Order: sequence, then structure tokens, then C-alpha cells
Amino acid sequence: MTQLPKPKTVLRSSRYFLPSFALLVIIWGLEDRQAQTYTPQSQSNSPAELDHHHAFGDQGRFHTHDPGALHPLDGLLLVQNDSNQVSIQVQGDRRVITANGIPQHATGSFPNNNNPNRISGQSYTFSMPANPTVANQITPLTLGKFGIALNGVPFDPGVAEFWHNDQNWQYEALAQTASAHNLGLDQNNAHVQPNGAYHYHGSPVGLLNRLGNNAMVLLGYAADGFPIYANQTVRSSYRLKSGQRPSNGPNGQYDGTFVQDYEYVAGLGDLDQCNGRGGATPEYPEGIYHYYITADFPSIPRCFRGTPDASFQQQGGGNGQGRPPGDGQGRPEGPPPGGRPPNGPPPPRF
Repeated sequence: MTQLPKPKTVLRSSRYFLPSFALLVIIWGLEDRQAQTYTPQSQSNSPAELDHHHAFGDQGRFHTHDPGALHPLDGLLLVQNDSNQVSIQVQGDRRVITANGIPQHATGSFPNNNNPNRISGQSYTFSMPANPTVANQITPLTLGKFGIALNGVPFDPGVAEFWHNDQNWQYEALAQTASAHNLGLDQNNAHVQPNGAYHYHGSPVGLLNRLGNNAMVLLGYAADGFPIYANQTVRSSYRLKSGQRPSNGPNGQYDGTFVQDYEYVAGLGDLDQCNGRGGATPEYPEGIYHYYITADFPSIPRCFRGTPDASFQQQGGGNGQGRPPGDGQGRPEGPPPGGRPPNGPPPPRF
């Protein structure tokens, strides 16, 4: 696999070894942020109508509002091939993402002993608010897609595997215990659905390697429209419960085998029940509610602070309703942290 240079290195060399089918595309934001831009002849020059288009599998182009605009693909090194295709566009008040779900990074071997499915292209079209707002109540996610990564691969944390078919005890995909189910996850905490859909159950290691080791990295968007970030210093507010599971459940101590082995404790870490918080980000300097994928549980969030769009339910599994880890009450704690400020302007559009 190609050895990628570290971020913040000006890339001028072509001394990288690639497979014959691969094309190395370097998109690099220099100090004067001279971004590569492309505007088709049929496109209006109105900033409100410009879109962002990332096509890792066709012409390797993207649009930005202006050459100085901050863009999550500035400083990104991509290996382009004939497989990965993804488009991210803002159309009016909606962000629309179309993709075939094929990752542009290396994956594990599929099928394998614990996952009999082969990766194949999908036909995803997801829509979400471009200016999302925090809802009055939390929406739990039991099964289904939490969001979509910038490379067009879904974030799908839950598994449809339950102890004795009891949905009160859902196996945790990332568990490393003796009783955990081996789901054939690869080095990217991902595996494949029976329909060929590759999807992440945890931190997308291959994507992060390409995006770089910046302090705060935009990874994608949740089904409610809020951005999803990685930040190695941020801690969730979940912990393992103490003691033994109840007699009508799986035997043994709470050890992380099941989602229900964890509890949310407000203030324990940096994040709320949905693994998010409000505040400024590189892409939204005026502040917005945003999620994190963390190293500790729940890794990918298990509930929404906004309203998830139905397009995430209609394609390969729904946003199953259930009780989120923690107290399961579904009420956010305190005032809405981010989103559209009361009586104020919407957060900046990406």
C-alpha cells in the first residue's frame, strides 16, 4: 500500500509507488490556501448555487465557494481508482450526498471466516439539513445508519445480534471480551452487510490516515445534518456499569459484551449522551452542535440531537427506535448546545 506523507508537508514529489490501476491525486492547501477549483460551464457563479463535489472515482474534482474558503479536503492525499465515487452538494437548504459506498482506502479481506460477504457498490442518496437545528428530544438509534463519511461509507454502529433474541441485550460490535461475537471487522473497524455494503462500526482508521492527524478532523455528517469529527483528546461520558447483570439477562458481570453494559454519566467526560457538544470547529467557527467518534464507548454515537432524515432509513436498514445507552429518557440535558442559535443566524454553510 502507498506510504502517505504526513500532513503539513508540501507535496511536490512524484516518487510514490502505486498499483497500475491507481492515479495519485494530491489536493493540498498551501499557506496561501490556493485550492484547486472546477466550475462546469452549466453552473451558475452565484455562491448560493455553488456546490461541493468529491468524485474519487471519476474526474477527481471539487468545488468551493472561493479559492480561500476552508474546505475539509484541503491537505488531503487521495489514491484514486475506478471504484470509489462520492458527491457532496449543498442544494438550497439541503446537503445531498450520493455515493457507491466503496472505500478509497485499503480494507480487510472479505469474505472472511467471520464475515461471509463480499464488498460491492451501492447506490446511496442521502439528504440532510444543511443548517441543522437541535430538536427538543433525543432520537435513539438501535439499528441503522448514524451518518455518512466524506468518502461515502456509512457509519452504522449497531448489530442485529441479540442475546437469545432479546432486544434488551444487544451485542456490542467492538467488544473484545471472551463472550463477544467476532463479526469479522477489519483494521478500519468495518465489515460488510449481506448486500455488499461496507460500513464502519467504529473509528474509520483508513480514512483518518488519509485525512491526517490534525487535532480536529471532519469525518462526515450525521443523518440529522450535524457534522461528525475525530479528536483523540475528547472523552465520552460513558462507563461500564458495576456489578452483575440481572438474573433475567446474560449471566456475568457488566464487561462490555453488550451495549447495555454501559451507562451514561453526565459530566464524566467531555461529551453529552449522544457523544457530541456545541462549540466552534474549523469548518464552523461561529459554533455548531457536532458529534465525535471516540476511542472509548460508544465510539460512533447511538442517538441524535437533531431530527434524522428519512433517507437514512430507506437504504439498507432503518434508524431503529429504541432506548439509547444511558438513562434512555430521550430528553437532552440543559439548553440546546449549538445548532441554529435562538433568534440568530444559521451556522455557516459548508
